[in-house]
Amino acid sequence: MHMKLQRCILNPLLSPVPQHHWESKYVFNCAVVKKNGLFHMLYRAQGEDMVSRIGYAVSTDGIRFNRLEKPVFTPKSPWELYGVEDPRITEIDGKFYMMYTAYSPMGVRISMASTTDFIRWERHGVIIPDIDNKDAALFPEKINGRYVMFHRIEPDMYLAFSDDLIHWDNFVSIAGPREGYWDNLKIGVGAPPIKLDEGWLVLYHGVENTPRPTYRLGFMLLDLNDPSKVLKRSEEPIFEPEEEWEIFGGVPNVVFSDAMVEHEGNYYIYYGAADNHIALATISKEEVEKWLKER
Repeated sequence: MHMKLQRCILNPLLSPVPQHHWESKYVFNCAVVKKNGLFHMLYRAQGEDMVSRIGYAVSTDGIRFNRLEKPVFTPKSPWELYGVEDPRITEIDGKFYMMYTAYSPMGVRISMASTTDFIRWERHGVIIPDIDNKDAALFPEKINGRYVMFHRIEPDMYLAFSDDLIHWDNFVSIAGPREGYWDNLKIGVGAPPIKLDEGWLVLYHGVENTPRPTYRLGFMLLDLNDPSKVLKRSEEPIFEPEEEWEIFGGVPNVVFSDAMVEHEGNYYIYYGAADNHIALATISKEEVEKWLKER
């Protein structure tokens, strides 16, 4: 079966605000978590200086968001000279951990910060210092007694393992690009994984090697006890750039998601469109279940 996400009719949900200097050009890749009936969004924004900062918006229905006028997370260290990018959020034991990309003349590095209220942050700094690395997302619980995190060393999707969330080891590639498919150039995790009876449901992005590389979305299913084992993977993309504002923009031909939230029998998938806007697409849990059961 070929699954397809449905776009929200109110798209795009967030766009640049010309009078806010820090988000006047682009608003895009966002993390979203639902807690006590509220949707909390942390999103990447750029203004005239092209430095990435992270803004905060909140919603009761997951569609209409109210945002703060000022960013809640801004560059602070030499690793972040060019910005803080592409947040992904996982709740572990009542605390929210944000994995993000620190970007500087020294390269791109996975960094982490944590919060309980999305406004005040404890910074844990760069957690994999030695190599260019991005697309990090934490699993919501320990597996076999250790924390697990996705990361991306081009062009593959990797896992890493830790006892304390700060020191990571045992880097293992779990999946790579596929020749002749929609994800033949590089791949990376999208949202933090969701635990199901069948395994870990993982949203990921794949890039096709076309004259202007195209970013699309797909699903993977990983084994519950050994997440390095891929049980299933989307043969066809579940979502691709089709609207004008997804095809043309800061980076053309891009739908890029860092957030998947369960809500009222659906998965709400928030995505950055051509690095210009934030939008929403949904799919019913029932449709995903059907795909999982297909052999």
